Amino acid sequence: MKGSGVRDEELLTAVASGDAVAVREAVTEGAWLEARDARGRTPLLLAAAADHADVAQLLVSAGADPDAPDHQGDTPWLVTGATGSVAMLRALLPAGPDLDHANRDGATVVILAAERGHADYVRAVLEAGAAVDHIDDRGLTALLETVIVGDGSERFQEVVRLLLAAGADPRRTDRDGVTAFEHAVAKGHLEVAALLRDAIRPRP
Repeated sequence: MKGSGVRDEELLTAVASGDAVAVREAVTEGAWLEARDARGRTPLLLAAAADHADVAQLLVSAGADPDAPDHQGDTPWLVTGATGSVAMLRALLPAGPDLDHANRDGATVVILAAERGHADYVRAVLEAGAAVDHIDDRGLTALLETVIVGDGSERFQEVVRLLLAAGADPRRTDRDGVTAFEHAVAKGHLEVAALLRDAIRPRP
């Protein structure tokens, strides 16, 4: 049910500033949990983008939708993958988000986090049950995106380890038939290449 325009604006303002007390008051006084700002963002999406986990917990407890999209199709849940906030992930999980919901490019939170090297988030969301081998609109999985977009540093190496441990297919190729291992070799990311080579190598 929609609230009053004034209360809705108060809620959006309070969320943006991270004022949990004001957020609670606005919700109690009838503000609409799914109110929208000029860009179509809900209070929960604003909280996720600013990493106000305590505010998000209040909104989730009141029934806010973690999958409500803005004008670009981004949702509170998708934003957690981009920011890599494990605290926000945990704040939204009780709301039952679609773990494998994809954005306008076909990317899920696993892909969004993996390609940014958010290893702790990747670990947490895989433990929550998110799919490891979802294919985005470019024909890439999280493992391929990690290698192609990443810089081969330790945090990306850890993401590769996590994805492989969760069952990511190291033999899957991009649309040009190139594997993650071949991409790693071409980029000179030898540590990543070694991880992928070991995953592909037949076990005795």
